[in-house]
Amino acid sequence: MRRNQSLCCSSSSIHPLFLLSFILLSSIPGKKFISSRLVTLGSIEIFNAHEWLPSKPIVYFSCKGENKTILPDVKATDFLYSFKGQESWQPLTELPEKKCKRCGIYEQDTFKSDDVFDEWEMCSDDFVKGKYIHIKEKEFNATFICSDCGGGSAGSHNSTTAPDRGEPKKKKNVAMVVVVSLLASSLTVIAAVYVYKYWQRRKREQDQLRFLQLFEENDEIEDEIALGHVI
Repeated sequence: MRRNQSLCCSSSSIHPLFLLSFILLSSIPGKKFISSRLVTLGSIEIFNAHEWLPSKPIVYFSCKGENKTILPDVKATDFLYSFKGQESWQPLTELPEKKCKRCGIYEQDTFKSDDVFDEWEMCSDDFVKGKYIHIKEKEFNATFICSDCGGGSAGSHNSTTAPDRGEPKKKKNVAMVVVVSLLASSLTVIAAVYVYKYWQRRKREQDQLRFLQLFEENDEIEDEIALGHVI
């Protein structure tokens, strides 16, 4: 009988301790036992449709190794679509805490492989205050929402706005323009110097020619004077 009472007392003393420990751990500031980094689409605007046939494009989002999520409302170019994150096809994906996912936006094609609007590395740290904006020049811009993502800053490895892949090409073109301009300026200066020297040489030759002609005229005059004296 005493043994049963001791077991009862010991078991009754475990439950309050367990409950107290759970309450203490749950009350630790900033501690999250379940962190959901679900990504939803806030807005999107496409600028170019790749499908040749005169039909509405089928645009979808997909991360590597995951199923594609068709965006059923996105049917026209140059129109900004906004979403609440509660649509039946949301969320798009879930991001891990320290790893990135290779994701992209595509257009479903009828006869050939699907067209790619853009592919990029989506990371949790890309989100600033729960928002991440991705822009692909001449293709689309989109806003993604992830309330539990964040920690990104201007110095993170991926900025909030996706870098333009044509930037190195633009810099190269600018450098080429500068080099061509310098060469053109140099050639212009060299041509101007050459023309000036040629003009000086021609002027000297003309002066010498006039000088010789003057001497020849003087000699003829003297010869005529001498001939007159003889007569």
